Amino acid sequence: DVQLQASGGGVVQVGGSLRLSCAASGFSFGDYAIGWFRQAPGKEREGVSFISSSESRTWYTNSVKDRFTISRDNADNTAYLQMNSLKSEDTAVYYCSAAIKYYSGSHVQTKVHWGQGTLVTVSS
Repeated sequence: DVQLQASGGGVVQVGGSLRLSCAASGFSFGDYAIGWFRQAPGKEREGVSFISSSESRTWYTNSVKDRFTISRDNADNTAYLQMNSLKSEDTAVYYCSAAIKYYSGSHVQTKVHWGQGTLVTVSS
């Protein structure tokens, strides 16, 4: 079974740093892009950052550019999100995600898998 285990959340003061980890299993990790999403209280889930399978391409939502860095270790089946200069508006549950392709003959189905989420609270 595909599993994505996010960890590393906690309580940090404004301006502080945290590093989130996403441990993956049950699929060929190095073949898939990984995304980090977050959901703040009362708000919709939003994409925060993505990294391609080979690390050659990354994307960040504007609000975290120059503060967050996404990376991955394909040998260890783990993705990371380094979060620096944290702001109160970064408070949210953070999820990692992978869109896995399932092949059945000539038919391909894509299923998005989510980790359980890790809570980041930035206090002022």
